[in-house]
Amino acid sequence: MNSRTIISAVLFIVVIILGWMLYETIAEPIRFQKEKEKRYAKVIERLKNIRTAEITYREVKGQYTGSFDTLLNFLKQDSLPLIKKIGMIPDSLLDSLTEQEAVRKGLIVRDTIYIPVLDSILKGVKVDSLPYVPYTNGAKFKLKAGWLKVSGTTQPVFECEDSKPFDPEEVLKVGSMDEVSTSGNWE
Repeated sequence: MNSRTIISAVLFIVVIILGWMLYETIAEPIRFQKEKEKRYAKVIERLKNIRTAEITYREVKGQYTGSFDTLLNFLKQDSLPLIKKIGMIPDSLLDSLTEQEAVRKGLIVRDTIYIPVLDSILKGVKVDSLPYVPYTNGAKFKLKAGWLKVSGTTQPVFECEDSKPFDPEEVLKVGSMDEVSTSGNWE
């Protein structure tokens, strides 16, 4: 073998290695973005479920909770009132009778039944998994709740944040401890 053949073989190998490195330089950010989108879709879904649970908790209890144990217990054990209206106002009295008057006259009867919280919200969701960030080894969301003074009134607030984000530059959260909001930062 002459030196020219050896140099050609070495250059060929260098070209192959440089080509592979160039390909990886382009492919790595694309793979990262695809993985991020897949993971963040699950995290956002979980944060939306937490928001639904927190809003329902507030409707019943008058405040949010900063404890997943309390929230899960509420979802599994508590009930929501459901008011059923039985009867109707006859067409001839529609213009002259309010619903409250119809209740007093016995034309409409209201009955309150209680349904389990879990049967009315988050159907099909495994509530025991709510505290955990998807695609992590048991990392829990950071859940906080409190009160915020706004325009002379005190309002309940909560915030739930991804404690182990796939991309540290983009941490997903829902709610806010600094303003009265139940929006997610992805919306």
